[in-house]
Amino acid sequence: MFHRIFRLSSSVGQTTVSRSLVAKHHHRDMHCRKIVYEEYGDPMKVVSLVEQTLPDKLDDEQVLVKMIVAPVNPADINTIQGVYPVKPPLPATGGYEGIGDVLAVGSGVKNLCPGDRVIPVGAMGTWCTAGVFDSKLLRKVSKDTNVYALSSITSNPCTAYRMLHDFVSLNKNDVIIQNGANSACGQNIIQLANIFGYTTVNIIRNRPEPDLENLKNLLKCLGASYVLTEEELRTTDLFRSGVLPKPRLGINNIGGKSSTEVLRTLNNGGVMVTYGGMSREPVIVPTASFIFKDIQLRGFWMTRWRKENANTEQYNQMYDELLQFMKDGKLVAPAYKTLPLNSFKEALKNTISSKGFIGHKYFLDLQ
Repeated sequence: MFHRIFRLSSSVGQTTVSRSLVAKHHHRDMHCRKIVYEEYGDPMKVVSLVEQTLPDKLDDEQVLVKMIVAPVNPADINTIQGVYPVKPPLPATGGYEGIGDVLAVGSGVKNLCPGDRVIPVGAMGTWCTAGVFDSKLLRKVSKDTNVYALSSITSNPCTAYRMLHDFVSLNKNDVIIQNGANSACGQNIIQLANIFGYTTVNIIRNRPEPDLENLKNLLKCLGASYVLTEEELRTTDLFRSGVLPKPRLGINNIGGKSSTEVLRTLNNGGVMVTYGGMSREPVIVPTASFIFKDIQLRGFWMTRWRKENANTEQYNQMYDELLQFMKDGKLVAPAYKTLPLNSFKEALKNTISSKGFIGHKYFLDLQ
């Protein structure tokens, strides 16, 4: 049941409602469109766009949200494929992230009310025009902040923030090195490192001009200190000449030879954190790096960290800082392209096959 009087317009984007929602009354005939899959497999074959009727009432702790936009992430693709460690019960609605406005709340919800803007934190099923979520998995956000930045805060910005905080005690002007620097997470690492005063060496894959120079300029505008191709990293004298001290932290999103080259640059006792493997090749470590340089290899998965630290002081501090950075315009969304919900297959196809060269992230317009 709903405990607050709240009138919905007869048409809100793709969400249609036949009557008002008022205390002690159910809502009727409320439909939404969503992207669903009934089996794991090739997203281009198992995913479809359907229209469904929402439940006729909310449980005490539930919240009805009209979605605005939602990103398409590699983790979303892996989940549909059935290869991600988290497997939702089937049939399932796609999407881990998004942003929307509260339409109605259950009688037990005290921290949210109709009209609030929210992001799902740990919820699933965001690729929909409207959805019902557990109130504990929603976080209120400001309406004067860019929706594209906010809608993807729970994965890439949080991942970047934690990797810069949890593995090496960094000081201002310390050097970090990362590959896959043009990825969504890589762009967040650049911006946050710039905010915190760290020097970044950012590795990207080579590509034809003018695309290469344009990409280097984009990353430098975000705050990158140095941008090198993988080939340039192998021959650079930045570290040998003493222009820069050797990095204390390396961040790996690629694997294979790229990760080996990053590791070779690290200072004695340095740490390389792996959070992705875009090349699908193993991380290869020279034995000498372990013996003579005491290099540490670590891994990071934001989903696990969130489950272990939900609602702790450091969890809330992270979100508070990131939200403020976004509100101040210091942390912006990566380059992106927005597609209507009907064009979801284009977003899925390009996210599957981009291999880091597509140049932008996809968002679904859910309004």
